[in-house]
Amino acid sequence: MMVDNLGNLYGGRVQLEEAERMYQSALTGREKILRPDNAATLSTAYRLGLLFHCQGKLKEAEQVYQQTLMGREKALGLDHASTLDTANRLGSLYLSLGRLEEAEAVWRRALTGRDAALGNDDAMVLRISHNLCHLYKEQGKTSLSLNHG
Repeated sequence: MMVDNLGNLYGGRVQLEEAERMYQSALTGREKILRPDNAATLSTAYRLGLLFHCQGKLKEAEQVYQQTLMGREKALGLDHASTLDTANRLGSLYLSLGRLEEAEAVWRRALTGRDAALGNDDAMVLRISHNLCHLYKEQGKTSLSLNHG
């Protein structure tokens, strides 16, 4: 959609309020026309979540990430790259908010799905594993295993 592309343009040019307006408009239109669980709709929602995160609107980002994650899990499956990317972002948001148990739970759930599908060498598996290691280091848990399951 043209409005979605304008959101990308404004976001890239650091016109965040205008980008937010464009993403909101694109999301509303896509939800009406394509349905909320459509991959394109979920992609727009995800970009809106990223924008909220960038703006420091963490409550809004959390809400959009959670909705996007649930939609992507349903529409694309637990082990799809887009689903896992959303889980990774939500985990990072939780970490930044000091909600460590929630971050760990989201990342572990994501790792279970992705590792089973693609193995330990997948880029997203490595990224989420790195984030979990960082989380455990912050907690002083240096002897834990990252076995998923």
